[in-house]
Amino acid sequence: MTTHILTTDVLVLGGGAAGVNAAIAVARKGLDVILIESQGCLGGSRTATGVDTFYGFYTPGEQTRRIVGGIPWEIVQRLAKRKACFERPNTYGAGTGITYDVEQLKIVYEEMVLEAGVRLLYHTYACQVNTENHELQSVVVANKNGLTKICASHYIDTTGDADIAARAGAMFEKSDPSEMQSLSTIFFLANVDIQQAKTMNHQELARKMREANQSGAYRLPREDGSWHITPNPGVVQCNMVRVPGVDATDPFALTLAEVEGRRQAQEYARFLKEQIPGFEQSFLIATSQHIGIRETRRIIGEYVLTEEDVVRGAKFEDAIACCGAPVEDHHSGRETRWAYVQGDGYYHIPYRSLVPKQLKNVIVAGRCLSATHGAQASARNSAQCMAMGQAAGVAASICLDEKTRFSEINVKRLQEELLQQEVIL
Repeated sequence: MTTHILTTDVLVLGGGAAGVNAAIAVARKGLDVILIESQGCLGGSRTATGVDTFYGFYTPGEQTRRIVGGIPWEIVQRLAKRKACFERPNTYGAGTGITYDVEQLKIVYEEMVLEAGVRLLYHTYACQVNTENHELQSVVVANKNGLTKICASHYIDTTGDADIAARAGAMFEKSDPSEMQSLSTIFFLANVDIQQAKTMNHQELARKMREANQSGAYRLPREDGSWHITPNPGVVQCNMVRVPGVDATDPFALTLAEVEGRRQAQEYARFLKEQIPGFEQSFLIATSQHIGIRETRRIIGEYVLTEEDVVRGAKFEDAIACCGAPVEDHHSGRETRWAYVQGDGYYHIPYRSLVPKQLKNVIVAGRCLSATHGAQASARNSAQCMAMGQAAGVAASICLDEKTRFSEINVKRLQEELLQQEVIL
């Protein structure tokens, strides 16, 4: 039984890359916004999961160019002023990444959210929705205060799993667990001799993994993966763990995935220490706060972005973000499937892919956008999730001003306001 009631103009559910940008965008328009987050920090996969690099800001290839601006680029600039990030080429040709200090990003996110006037709630879970005639009336959240009903005019679902949109009645797709992208537990090693470690290239590392598995001395599900330097001397981030066949919306399956992910992190750390030059004196200093989830629900929106759209570099009249990131499909096998954007190297994410069918006052942003399995494996990159968040936030402000639903707003006005905010379209 709920004992507390809060009201706000816009409720943003999920404080990851998309949610942070959405909340800032709404608040900067002078509206009241509450941002709820289940963890004790902002950033989601960019912080709590340990993914310490923004991908998607630049197109891949020799002639790279930046294709994401706006609030996401402000965040990068703040990190740069703190000397807390640097640009780094990607091992697989996905374009230049921006590697940052995870702890500094937590602070930057909090500063920008609070400066904008957002009301922030940590350790808070959305547990129930109340709808009427395809319109979300309220969301019940749980935290140390018990159950609280939050009533808003418009809602932005940035949970990653489309939890709110799905519970409110939005149609969605979800691949069979055997086809969903694998989960990964990020881990960090310290006391690595970086120069020595760099003498072994990626192909040689993969070969050593295969040999280690064949010897029977190690259990390495993924004979692939990578490590990279961080802003901290001698500390590297490792993305090697692969936990396949998991539907992360199943709490029991997700729990067992967390257990398996940490087990694998220990095994990969042992392998690196015992088999790879430069890692002889290394030791594990951290695993991610929660396992990294690449794919669960994908809403069925006004438009479903396809892998064909991605590969051919499709452009849309209702564009709200650009993406040049390749399809990066972490399937259940030992390797990863890649497919690259052709043409001029980037495609548009259309506004319609953020708007769930059947719901009037709910929009999504982030990896739960309306896209096929293959297209989502490209559009889920961090810079694009951030850009989608900003677009969703501005769209919410327009909805309130025009007193309309998300599917009926003036998209040209949305694009004009985004361009005024230095978004690149």
